[in-house]
Amino acid sequence: MAEIATGAGEEREMTAAEIRLVVGASSVGTIFEWYDFFIYGTLSALIGAAFFPGENAILQTLLVWAGFAIGFGFRPLGAILFGYLGDKLGRKYTFLVTVTLMGVATAGVGLVPSAENIGLVAPLIVIVLRILQGLALGGEYGGAAIYVAEHAPAERRGFFTSFIQASVVGGFVLSIVVVLVCRWLIPADDFAAWGWRVPFLLSLLLLAGSLWMRLKLSESPVFKAMKEAGETSGNPFVESFTYPGNLKRIFVALGVAAGLTTIWYTAFFSTLSFLKGPMRVDDFTVEMMLLIAALLSMGFYIYIGRLSDRVGRKKPIVWGNIAILVLLFPVMWGIGALANPQLVASSRHAPVTVAGPNCTYNPFGDLLGQEQTQCGKLLETLIGAGVPYDVTAADALSMDIGGRTIDYAATDFGDGAARKALIEGELARDGYTFAKQTPPFINVIGIIGLLLVLGFLSAANYGPVAALLTEMFPTRIRYSSMSIPYHFGAGYFGGFLPLIASYIVARTGNAYAGLWYTWIFVAFGLVVTAWGLKPGPPRDFEDDISNA
Repeated sequence: MAEIATGAGEEREMTAAEIRLVVGASSVGTIFEWYDFFIYGTLSALIGAAFFPGENAILQTLLVWAGFAIGFGFRPLGAILFGYLGDKLGRKYTFLVTVTLMGVATAGVGLVPSAENIGLVAPLIVIVLRILQGLALGGEYGGAAIYVAEHAPAERRGFFTSFIQASVVGGFVLSIVVVLVCRWLIPADDFAAWGWRVPFLLSLLLLAGSLWMRLKLSESPVFKAMKEAGETSGNPFVESFTYPGNLKRIFVALGVAAGLTTIWYTAFFSTLSFLKGPMRVDDFTVEMMLLIAALLSMGFYIYIGRLSDRVGRKKPIVWGNIAILVLLFPVMWGIGALANPQLVASSRHAPVTVAGPNCTYNPFGDLLGQEQTQCGKLLETLIGAGVPYDVTAADALSMDIGGRTIDYAATDFGDGAARKALIEGELARDGYTFAKQTPPFINVIGIIGLLLVLGFLSAANYGPVAALLTEMFPTRIRYSSMSIPYHFGAGYFGGFLPLIASYIVARTGNAYAGLWYTWIFVAFGLVVTAWGLKPGPPRDFEDDISNA
């Protein structure tokens, strides 16, 4: 059992009720804070319509994910700032500040007028609020994870901290639940017009609940003892990079974060975008499938965290990374085949080949004021429709559908809506359909099963990581030392995944090409963790002199 200071220089064992309060309050606060961050991604399509309007749906999607990435890009700065405060002032009050900042910034997104009303000022305000969210999130994870870890008994640290890991998924689950309830209560047209703002405004209520729970907590006993002994760091940021052996530990932690965050965002956000976009599954079905899969997968994080207390932190992470490299593409191919069997069948019996000069497409061309070529406009329409294609060079523009060639040499593709109707009309003659799909029930069950596979692979990496990172670094600089590499990895490798993966798909026209981004960073994480993590049972930092 963990021990806490009594205030008189003595220590006593924490009761089971006290530990439950620590884990429960920290986990609920983490759920609320990640809800605030994830609601943006869950409502990405409506955010695009409100703040990044335009005729080019592909560019709109990329701009939404760019706003998503900007928030992640500021997570390392938040880790530096709040890590410093956490190591100097304490764990509890630092993450009280972060949760307040997150709640206020999220509610702000729901209050920003649309671009139709205030023009470019609207997306600029949204970006500023995303920056504030990123700063807050950079301080939240380290604070909550360390707070629980420093209260937990050493032999059960992986189990107790795994609730923080599961709470990240819980934030995603809560975002979907709130969206589904709002869709049920608000008519579809009204939800698209203004109802999508309600989930953002609800963050103020969640903020009140989170503050109430966290104010009931006391400071970490480990930090209190360190402070009373006068052993706090003078400058945690500087010391994180000068403490003996810490540069290697920071690099290893960065490798761990690279693997776990890219598979996490692939499992939940890439599949969300993939199913709603190229596979054209209706929004309600997608959200229900992800809700069920994410809710069930929360148990995997707790199971793996508990397992790591017995087998060590390294084994689940390394073997999980190996499994991801083997299974990632087959699982996603399976999800695509089950989600839209007709698209798979149509692309098999009536494959599309585009022939013509200058057959390239730049999804940011419209933003940069560059005129797309006629072939580029044709490719844009195919990509937006989720239709796979091949490209060959030719003097004149044409499109071949299963051996039937349509000559577009003299066609002007100036008007986007007319172009879309023309091209999709030709594709429909060969069996392609562009209506929203509701897969058969048995297919839905299969998709949920495959999403659970991705959830389990994510849990293998993510379940033990809070305990691992806490044990890797000395107490006096723990908040800074674990937060900086974690949020650099999560912020840049994971946070930019939806944007970069979507860009790869847009450039190639292959709905699965973006998975290579995940595969490469998981491979990097595998190499670093296999090399840098110590095998064997878990151990406290102070218990292993080789850590110094």
